[in-house]
Amino acid sequence: MSDKLFSVKDQVVLITGGSRGIGKELASAFVDRNAHVIIAGRNKKTLEETATEISTVSNSAYAEICDVSKIEDVNALIKSVMTQHGRIDTLVSVAGINKRMKAESYTTDEYDYITDINAKGAWIIAQAVGKKMITQGSGSIINVDSLNTYAPLRGTTPYAMSKASVLMMTRGLANEWGRHDIRVNSIAPGFILTDLTKKVWSDETMQAWGRTNTPLKRLGKVSDLVGAAIFLASDASQFMTGQTLRVDGGFTAGINWPIEL
Repeated sequence: MSDKLFSVKDQVVLITGGSRGIGKELASAFVDRNAHVIIAGRNKKTLEETATEISTVSNSAYAEICDVSKIEDVNALIKSVMTQHGRIDTLVSVAGINKRMKAESYTTDEYDYITDINAKGAWIIAQAVGKKMITQGSGSIINVDSLNTYAPLRGTTPYAMSKASVLMMTRGLANEWGRHDIRVNSIAPGFILTDLTKKVWSDETMQAWGRTNTPLKRLGKVSDLVGAAIFLASDASQFMTGQTLRVDGGFTAGINWPIEL
């Protein structure tokens, strides 16, 4: 028997970065729970393939081209979604990129590329959707945070900086928009196996390190994030805003040292 407290049925859910990885998994989860899902991204072919793949017999996903770092793209996206659906109940802001290298090696263009998507893009889409949610008097925004806002990993400093921006944006918007019944929260994944991270985690040393430092003794799967997303989109979290859910297998719970007890 389903619990209506956790229902997202008939919600209009917009997911940026929805064509692959975490975004794709979350989009599929919302489709399966009878939400009206729009996935947005920069690659038309990948978006359309994903929309077809995750659609069900009774519920289709819709694809929209959008580079969240470009205000004109975001405005066109919001106009299209509002024209077709009339409202946006939940925004899941997943779009993000990373490039690992030594801090001294990043060029200004590489820095801009990372922060334009991760920080500025997250702001642009949140602000645009937030304006519609203010008018309708309700909504939930779910940002994707990072383990790096707990402690930055070496070789990802611009990425960590951009995600720290997302963390503060989440709190700031929650503080400002709560009066409009808009909740703004974030999910901070731990080490999650995706197509983009498989190469890193294929190394046995890395896998052993990940398992040692994660109390649940495994790396995460994208499906591990579904429960948190559905919770934050549903009435189950109706008195929760400005918060970050760390779905990391306990990685940030403490420091594991090589002493057996």
